[in-house]
Amino acid sequence: MRICSISTSWNTVGDGQFFCPGCGGDRNYRRRTGRRRLTLLGVPLLPRGLTGPVVECAACQGHFGTDALDHPTTARFSAMLRDAVHTVALAVLAAGGVSSLPVLRTAVSAVRAAGYEDCTADSLTALIEALEADTGRFVADTGTPCGAALAIELHEALEPLTPHLAPAGRESILLQGARIALADGAYTTAERDVLTTVGAALHLPADETIRLMETARAPF
Repeated sequence: MRICSISTSWNTVGDGQFFCPGCGGDRNYRRRTGRRRLTLLGVPLLPRGLTGPVVECAACQGHFGTDALDHPTTARFSAMLRDAVHTVALAVLAAGGVSSLPVLRTAVSAVRAAGYEDCTADSLTALIEALEADTGRFVADTGTPCGAALAIELHEALEPLTPHLAPAGRESILLQGARIALADGAYTTAERDVLTTVGAALHLPADETIRLMETARAPF
């Protein structure tokens, strides 16, 4: 039996769902702060300061730093990935147009694989038309599709996702965009500009983006 020890009295200040690093999956959590006390024969005596906050998993009871909440849940990660692929596909279509059936088919295939199972060529075409009508959103004042507004759209969709992707995952998103652009032939200048912006948003080095764009030309 321990005569003296330090005990902690925990207080819950919030809860929610997170990706538990201990369990390796989505779990409920409690955000907790604590007061530490010196105990004698199990009786709390002297205060020893505050501890926390910590994130406590409701399943494994593990305690983690609050930065564990920065990792998206599995459901949130899937949604972020789906939206990222969808945004890249729209950006490439905005740059190259939607008149080519091979381009549309390739875009639809990529978006469906990412999770939008009901995506169709008509729905993508309608979105591009709506975006073109939304002055300045996907078309800069100069008429170049990859203007500042488009760059912002891509960065907003890709940058929150990027820290949680392995290098192969970031490369895959760029390659999907490149293959959409190449479905009807060589890259146009506008398509290259869009893919360069995608690479930057994914924090890929410029030379790596160029290499991947060339790799996409090879049969797959």
